[in-house]
Amino acid sequence: MDSRIGARGLAAALGGWRTRTPTYEALADGIRLLCLDNRVAAHTALPAERELATALGLSRSTVAAAYRSLRDSGHIESTRGSGSITLPQVRRAAGRVFDDGDGIDLQQASPAAWPGLAGVMAEVGADAASLVGRPGYDIVGSADLRRAIADRYTARGIPTDPEQILVTNGGQHAIHLVTDALLRPGTTALLETPTYPHATEAIKATGARVTGTPVTVVDGWDLDRAAQAFRRARPALAYLMPWFQNPTGRTMTPFDAATFRAAADAAGTVLVLDETTAELSIDADAPDELDFGPHAVRIGSLGKTVWGGLRVGWVRANRAFIRRLVASRPRRDLGTAEFEQAVATRLLRMMPEILPQRAELLGRGRDVVVDALRSTLPAWRVPVPRGGVSLWVGLDAPLSGSLVLAARREGVLLSAGPRFSVDGGYETYLRVPFTAPPEQMRDAVAVLGRVWPEVSGRPASSPVDESEAVAAIV
Repeated sequence: MDSRIGARGLAAALGGWRTRTPTYEALADGIRLLCLDNRVAAHTALPAERELATALGLSRSTVAAAYRSLRDSGHIESTRGSGSITLPQVRRAAGRVFDDGDGIDLQQASPAAWPGLAGVMAEVGADAASLVGRPGYDIVGSADLRRAIADRYTARGIPTDPEQILVTNGGQHAIHLVTDALLRPGTTALLETPTYPHATEAIKATGARVTGTPVTVVDGWDLDRAAQAFRRARPALAYLMPWFQNPTGRTMTPFDAATFRAAADAAGTVLVLDETTAELSIDADAPDELDFGPHAVRIGSLGKTVWGGLRVGWVRANRAFIRRLVASRPRRDLGTAEFEQAVATRLLRMMPEILPQRAELLGRGRDVVVDALRSTLPAWRVPVPRGGVSLWVGLDAPLSGSLVLAARREGVLLSAGPRFSVDGGYETYLRVPFTAPPEQMRDAVAVLGRVWPEVSGRPASSPVDESEAVAAIV
């Protein structure tokens, strides 16, 4: 048994769970969603029935019935004398289509592979004799790849040499390496809220405390709240997505960046910039470079720009910090595969060809989803982001979790708003990626249109104030 969640903690995580009858099934659905989203990890001990009943103001028999429903659906197991623990939730097939082939997976916000990728892999494979004579993996990164990454930063106006680059096994691996180096139990990390949930998980795994600073679709970053958070919490690390933020799609202005830099400098905070979506502009050229100062740590990858299956990422930082990461890395892994590095090196030099194709692909997907949502569910607030991979859609009732569970029963996998929260909330939001094929996204929206009246008790075609229906991200 790896961990335990108390009755108060589970009650707080459940939020507004009373969304259907009977009550025990509403409670069971709330716990199911926490398990599916990994907000309650597998092998976590749940509170005793009596304790949870007291915390939620329910009868013990109601909680017992909820736990029985969870056992029947394979989400928990109960042992006499040991209580109930959550079970791993594993998808039965990979890719967007799962189970019997009739479902659509929109939890993963990654576009299909760039069409030229297979050809590049074939070219590298033809030259495999030059690779197989070497160990096959590298803990720092090949000189050619680090030089290619450094050259792209230099071209952006951030002078960089290869010694300032560490190659990793994707962006998530880079996040883990950086957070492990900068945080320890008792320290504090500042995150945008909503934010990328796997970054929150990586930070919490260090034992650090987390605190949030708001970012919204319409208004962007709340700079006053952010400055207060830096002064109050004096975080060791602040994790930010300044370009096409996940999930809101917002991009910082130069004034935003200057405000965060000044606040971080005053608090002694290291700014960690996640740039994995930074080059996914749709409607215009790449956003302007932002000045976060020489001490910012930058994380990038090819997962969104080329293919999620190409596990190559990197960290750009000062030489001393890169040496620190290299020294600590063997505790987690022994390096990045040389074959993938050789592929990545060629791809980085092809970005002027790759990025326009990604913009066209993502733009087409975005427009399909926006049109489908606005026509099918006109009471929802549907933004039009200028880049990135998803919409942060505002619902007309705080029922995101219930909607996700209802859609799942119809074969559509989505992530509820609270999945992206640092400190609770967002039941009135739903992240909708626009990275799947257009026909699948139309089908998914049709499912949402069918189940929303059942979940909310409101017709899908309810009229809405036109000023609230359109929210464009600037």
